[in-house]
Amino acid sequence: MTLQRLNQFEYFINRELSLLAFNQRVLELAMDEQLPLLERLRFLCISSSNLDEFFEVRVGSLKQQIALGLHPSSPDGMSPGQVLNEISVRSHALVEAQYSLLNTVLIPALKREQVYFLRRTHWNEAQRTWLSDYFDRELLPLLSPLGLDPAHPFPNVINKSLNFIIQLHGTDAFGRELNAAIVQAPRVLPRIIRLPADIAPSSDSFVFLSSVMHAFINRLFPGMDVEGCYQFRVTRNSNMYVDEEEIDDLLKAMKGELAHRNYGAAVRLEVAEHCPLESIDFLRSHFSLAEREVYRVDGPVNLNRLMQVVDLADRPDLRFRAFKQGLPLLREGAHRNMFARIRRRDVLVHQPYQSFAPMLDFLDQAARDSKVLAIKLTLYRTGKNSPLIDILMRAARAGKEVTVVVELRARFDEEANIDLTSRLQQANVHVLYGVVGYKTHAKMCLVVRRDEDGLRRYAQLGTGNYHAGTARAYTDFSLFTAHPGMTEDVHRVFHMLTGLGRLHGLRYLLESPFSLHGALMIKIERETGHARAGRPAHIMARLNALIEPELIENLYRASCAGVQIDLIIRGICCLRPGIPGVSENIRVRSVMGRFLEHPRVYYFLNNGEESLYCASADWMPRNFFRRVEVAFPILDPELRQRIREEAFALYLQDNILSWQLSADGSYQRNHCADGELPLSAQDALMQRLGEDGSGGMLQLSASPTMH
Repeated sequence: MTLQRLNQFEYFINRELSLLAFNQRVLELAMDEQLPLLERLRFLCISSSNLDEFFEVRVGSLKQQIALGLHPSSPDGMSPGQVLNEISVRSHALVEAQYSLLNTVLIPALKREQVYFLRRTHWNEAQRTWLSDYFDRELLPLLSPLGLDPAHPFPNVINKSLNFIIQLHGTDAFGRELNAAIVQAPRVLPRIIRLPADIAPSSDSFVFLSSVMHAFINRLFPGMDVEGCYQFRVTRNSNMYVDEEEIDDLLKAMKGELAHRNYGAAVRLEVAEHCPLESIDFLRSHFSLAEREVYRVDGPVNLNRLMQVVDLADRPDLRFRAFKQGLPLLREGAHRNMFARIRRRDVLVHQPYQSFAPMLDFLDQAARDSKVLAIKLTLYRTGKNSPLIDILMRAARAGKEVTVVVELRARFDEEANIDLTSRLQQANVHVLYGVVGYKTHAKMCLVVRRDEDGLRRYAQLGTGNYHAGTARAYTDFSLFTAHPGMTEDVHRVFHMLTGLGRLHGLRYLLESPFSLHGALMIKIERETGHARAGRPAHIMARLNALIEPELIENLYRASCAGVQIDLIIRGICCLRPGIPGVSENIRVRSVMGRFLEHPRVYYFLNNGEESLYCASADWMPRNFFRRVEVAFPILDPELRQRIREEAFALYLQDNILSWQLSADGSYQRNHCADGELPLSAQDALMQRLGEDGSGGMLQLSASPTMH
């Protein structure tokens, strides 16, 4: 097989279309009757939220490329215009499936479980009276009708906000003819309203805000006839564009750019299904959108707001069973000394099956320990009210040298990171914003302590962010180590980030943008050499995304040489498995479920001298060449074996919540074969690592083994 053959377009899947396929799999979870009903509603909301971000970021970028006359080459051979055409077809089908599922399956099923969504056409007199009073008391004071005439131009419409276009007949207070108005629903208003139990069919009875608005909107236009009221929502390009080479203060520039995010170019218009064509054309023209960018919906224009019902409904029987996270060895003992424990042996934590608490304990002990002299940490996402920030501030006020590298450009967390930066600086923490032109995405923490035998470094390295919320919802690995060589490497990476000097001589860590891509290419080529020589060769990877074309080409070569390749990729995969003569030795599966699969793990058999790395980096161009990333080896053989089982063996056996990628880019759901025991990887890990083995998603007929 030649390189020229590998470059043919048919060997690569388009990344945007692969991302849409991922969202289709999320929707399939909402369709899965094995899952609890409210959790199915949650997955529907997630699919809606994912589609929002897809339009805000990916579609926004494609439209901007076309506007600028750019036609970047892509391994799959599709132009931005061709991709947008296909996105339109698939997105319309996806949206239609979302609303069909809501209206014909989930709402009726919830009704059978005494969870009601009451449409305004079905309100009784008591309900209408209560909602009428609610409108006058809670909504009317906050609403501002905006008539459309030469003195009142079309208002600014905020990204993803709920709005109504009103068709009117009559004259206003000044005798002028007025036929249209806009009403914007402030974001402080709840999109779901719970009815009092004494006038509702159950204590879990809800009404959409849009229904209340429709019912009483005429009160905003006294003396005029409201002939129509139709909800609409605009999605805008939310990419932030800061020319880092031309600015003096990144923090100041980011603050300025945040104000513009809500008013980027429109990329999608959602309107009520029964909205007249005249009004749709008016809105479409105002937002400069094509017909294919209009989405008619039969229900609320923002399905993600239904997430409130998942939390409001008092029905634990319709949710996943409660799960109690396991406590790793670091938390054992009433008077535990985490530094002594880590010094004895590396410790591995597998979140969320095991608790995130050891990370907070690690920093808290460091902040309180008089022997600790310095703490260094990278922050990509951490949340607005993170206890981790309070610990770092307390450590700095105690006189310790605290340095935090904050990534201000973490998408959709920019505002939170700007706020925490100000808090840290006020506590005399040394705050840096990383490297101009390169996002700092590595997850590293380093503590320098004066032990009895001299200065010693302790490090934590992870695949996920220091965010207590996502640590309960995302699967990730976290390693605590005092290995001198590993911690020396971590210290050197911090020196590079803070001092910007050249990075030389890393012995254990692989780091982007310098060594990671090249090292992976070499390791893949080494497996290829083993296979050609008849020696055992095996590559496995757990990733969120596989996009980088050179690495994909190298995997194809390895497959042709006979290397067995198993890829577990949650989202985007641009590699086509199973092509005869190219990738017949490559298998790609996606595993999904209660928790968001997030770890990055790379495994190479290497003729029995296996190597396994956990990392912050997916196999994408941005992770290899435009970010600071770290991959760290698992040196302890027992921990390496544990990750092989927990990250790969279970997931390759999952026959309940897994999908297999075909050469044509489609995904097929895996099912139990006759006589085969059902196995959910996430359930098995909850049973094995959870404190009491509770909280599984499904009822398994037998407890699966990990051997």
